[in-house]
Amino acid sequence: MAGIFSRIISGEIPAHKIAENEYCFAFLDVKPLVKGHTLVVPKQEIDYLFDIPEDLYNELFSFAKVVAKAIHQSIPCIKVGMSVIGLEVPHAHIHLVPMNSMQDLNFSNPRLVLSPEEYKEIATAISSKLA
Repeated sequence: MAGIFSRIISGEIPAHKIAENEYCFAFLDVKPLVKGHTLVVPKQEIDYLFDIPEDLYNELFSFAKVVAKAIHQSIPCIKVGMSVIGLEVPHAHIHLVPMNSMQDLNFSNPRLVLSPEEYKEIATAISSKLA
């Protein structure tokens, strides 16, 4: 059975999509650390980041860079931080987190609860910077 991220990519599970290309997909984290917290995943379901073939690995990080720039342009922050943890879901993924302090990238922090309207507004704002 396909994992949760593959099911999001296929549209089986709804998500607030930011961007996609042939190889990668970006969407808002459903339990964000801060507004704009985005996940970037390869469409190919590979559990461990360092098992990703070189070409796809490079594509994933290039794609993440483009998405991070769009986040930075649309969410008030000093920088966009990046974290790769990979223990909670067996599908390699990059967390892109708008940061105004080091604490913004602390995964021990309580997660935000946003309304559907807030998610939509954030996704639209970030996506609009990609065009």
